[in-house]
Amino acid sequence: MLEVRGLQVSYGDVQAVFDVSLDVAEGEIVTLVGSNGAGKTTTLRAIAGLRHAGGGEIKFEGRSLLSTLGSARAELGIGLVPEGRELWPQLTVEENLRLGAYSRRARPHVAASLRHVFDLFPRLDERRRQLSGSLSGGEQQMCAIGRALMARPRLLMLDEPSLGLSPKLVDQVFATIRQLHQDGLTVLLVEQNLNAALEIADRGYVVETGRVKIHGTSAELLANPEIRASYLGV
Repeated sequence: MLEVRGLQVSYGDVQAVFDVSLDVAEGEIVTLVGSNGAGKTTTLRAIAGLRHAGGGEIKFEGRSLLSTLGSARAELGIGLVPEGRELWPQLTVEENLRLGAYSRRARPHVAASLRHVFDLFPRLDERRRQLSGSLSGGEQQMCAIGRALMARPRLLMLDEPSLGLSPKLVDQVFATIRQLHQDGLTVLLVEQNLNAALEIADRGYVVETGRVKIHGTSAELLANPEIRASYLGV
């Protein structure tokens, strides 16, 4: 479904991603893990069309995305839950969700998509008229995921969904990701919590200083002594 080859991304004169290559097959959960500042977020934003790729190739279902705007990538079925949620705090929960259905492919299905999101997150249904800026951190993450789902993506990318959440809420978020995957959604997950990410992922890529250091199945990465020492402290 998704192919990234030799991706390079810079912020002005500072290069953040040097040579990242990865694949996500339809129906998989694939995770990018690594320390803060490794280039994981930049990679997702380049795939979503929010950062310019200075080199390499990005293909979605065999189609090059390099000349495709971010809005058009959403039309193709690529959704992003950004790091930090990036909700509109002065809009209600429902207004934030409805804004997620701006694409032509999503607009005819707003009512059904809202029902799906509220079934997935009953707390959002209870808070639908509440300003999103007044929600708890966990509720804001639910809203951010729900907003991305309103676009009816085929590939859902999540950037640090556990960031700033309590252990109980982290478990809920990962349970939700697992449920979405079981419902047929393909997922690309960026996460610093390597153990939690690899528990639900099929495969993983470890990113360090803008490069993929190692990749493999989740079981292979969890059993790798270097990975366990560097990221799990064991």
